[in-house]
Amino acid sequence: MRSMDDKTMNSGESEAAGRETGEFMRQAKKLTDWTKEPEVAQLKEDLLQSREAYDTHKTNVERWRQIRNVTGKAKPPKVQGRSSIQPKLVRRQNEWRYSALSEPFLSAKKLFSVDPHTFEDGESATQNELLLNWQFRTKVRRVKFIDEYVRTAVDEGSVIVRLGWRRETAQEMIQVPIFELYEMQSQEEMGPLEEAIQLKIQDPGAFLDIAPELQEAAGYYEETGMPVVAAIVGMEETPSERILFNQPTVQIVDPANLYVDPACEGDIEKAGYVICSFETSKAELLKDGRYENLDVVNWSANSVLSEPDHHTQTPGTYAARDDLRKPVVAYEYWGELDIEGNETLTPVVCTWIGDTMIRCEKNPFPDGKPPFVVADYMPVNRSLFGEPDAELLEDNQKVLGALMRGMIDLMARSANSQQGMAKGFLDVTNRKRFQDGKDYEYNPGAGDPRLSVYQHTYPEIPGSAMNMVQLQNYEAESLSGVKAFSGGMSGDAFGDVAAGIKGMLDAAALREMGIIRRLADGLTQIGVKIAAMNSVFLSEEEVVRVTNREFVTVKREDLAGNFDLIVDIATEAVDEKKAQDLGFMLQTMGPDMDPAMVRLILSEISELKRMPVLAEQIRNYEPPVDEVAEELKKLEIAKIKAEIAKIESETMENQAQAAEKQAKTQQVSMDTEREISGENHARAMSKIQAQNEAGQDLTVTKALLESRKPDETAPDIAAAIGYNRLTKGAGL
Repeated sequence: MRSMDDKTMNSGESEAAGRETGEFMRQAKKLTDWTKEPEVAQLKEDLLQSREAYDTHKTNVERWRQIRNVTGKAKPPKVQGRSSIQPKLVRRQNEWRYSALSEPFLSAKKLFSVDPHTFEDGESATQNELLLNWQFRTKVRRVKFIDEYVRTAVDEGSVIVRLGWRRETAQEMIQVPIFELYEMQSQEEMGPLEEAIQLKIQDPGAFLDIAPELQEAAGYYEETGMPVVAAIVGMEETPSERILFNQPTVQIVDPANLYVDPACEGDIEKAGYVICSFETSKAELLKDGRYENLDVVNWSANSVLSEPDHHTQTPGTYAARDDLRKPVVAYEYWGELDIEGNETLTPVVCTWIGDTMIRCEKNPFPDGKPPFVVADYMPVNRSLFGEPDAELLEDNQKVLGALMRGMIDLMARSANSQQGMAKGFLDVTNRKRFQDGKDYEYNPGAGDPRLSVYQHTYPEIPGSAMNMVQLQNYEAESLSGVKAFSGGMSGDAFGDVAAGIKGMLDAAALREMGIIRRLADGLTQIGVKIAAMNSVFLSEEEVVRVTNREFVTVKREDLAGNFDLIVDIATEAVDEKKAQDLGFMLQTMGPDMDPAMVRLILSEISELKRMPVLAEQIRNYEPPVDEVAEELKKLEIAKIKAEIAKIESETMENQAQAAEKQAKTQQVSMDTEREISGENHARAMSKIQAQNEAGQDLTVTKALLESRKPDETAPDIAAAIGYNRLTKGAGL
């Protein structure tokens, strides 16, 4: 007979099942106003096609995991009385690879370097570099992400990163000042306003910390060009949105949960669609706020256990009692569809659970592409995904395991440390003394004691087995390019000389460098997508706080990836080579090199040697001022100037004397020439003649003055002088 509790429980379960069935029977509403809104069945057809295409790769990924961890089919079968040990050769090689690949990204002072594509993009490139490196230092757990990024690539052959944007806000009431603006009454009031305007241009971050009255006045001046004085006349309470999170997100995706267009030809950028399955719950979807039709979803029928194709880490025994927290599997479709029926493809994103569409909108990301980046460890031709070292080392691990098990069985089945004794060799009393470690007597007839007592030991392992083990290790190192600690790879294949060893090391370094470059290319794509998202999703105030400058508009073509974005690769070998080259430059230039240039090169060498503090000190170093030396320099300069002035004065004096001497010489030469030509005599005769004529004119004038009246004098004088000159000119 059932108790009341059982009846109550069964009644509650029936009501819940009936309520859930009723919700499931509701019709899901249309989510958009598109002419051709996609249906779940249409999207599931793409999912089915891509799932069949990538089943082989997912099987390989699981096989590689089993080889690395020695589980599943990679684990030797258990045989009674025999060893089942299996050395983890792949795991050993991978462990040596992890640090070598992650350290170059983690040891760099900044992960991203952004160079402008043209000179016009210089400011936006600098700003994006500051933002990206700040976000990876503070918003993204850089060490955890890089470690997981590298380990996933090494273990699975490829790493898939899904990018997103997390924005959470909270509404709150804040006190906001009320301003009144007045015209300026004096020029003195213009000073603080000019300082505020200048501060906003030169240091926007500091501008946000000055008095709000000056901020308001400066903003009004920028809008209208009119200088005013702002005064706070009161406060008012107004609702405001406080940003809790506004940052990019990066997530490593399980390859078993990603489905890509099979016609992409190994390039995810060419994929027509990408589908990703993920675990969520009703509570998370309600908190997100972008999902609808949640009251129509059949939460029980779409649990994690009901989706066998979805690879999950959730324990099978975990089950939440309420629908809010119950984990379910949702599918997210990123692709291009004809949503208006005009034969034009539009980037969209659609999400569904079971047969219910819960999200359908245009792709919100600026580049219009699926937010996924794929980087390969070892690329495979015409394949989207690569291969790990496990694909190369599988046979070596099996052979090494068989050898190790044989050697262990050989030693384990021996009677090590046991002693055999010939019968009749000792009587009972002496046998007891022999076992107690005391002196004993043996029967002479039993023969030589050395032959009568046999000590069992481990059998010698054949040298062929040890050679085979060494051969497998060498071959594994040659295939993977990872050098072991004990002995490891040799340069015999390149010649038993120093050059051969160097060639071997260079070959391993080049292979490692190739892997790093492929991983760096993936991080570069991540940086480009995050830079594009920053220009759309970050607020102006956040940008100013981080970069200390106003947001610089990024061109549409730059958002598509026209920035020359570089991921710093700081391997020890490369940095050491750069440091040696810079040191050689210093030696070549010698002591006559400009001290400022010496400090520049020394600071760069310090950076390469991982000494950033010393590098900064060298950059900012200013030698102490020697007052005595400075005074001597001034006196020396003054002495040189005085000597130059004296030389100039003497030169001018000599030039004047030379000019005077030259003038005198010219005058003497001219006088001599005139004397020889008779010019001086002619001038003297002309002078005498002129004096005689003047005397005649004077005589005539006096005679006329004595014989004429005063009013008749002037015309007669003029006539007389004229007559006198006329007669002279005629030779009379």
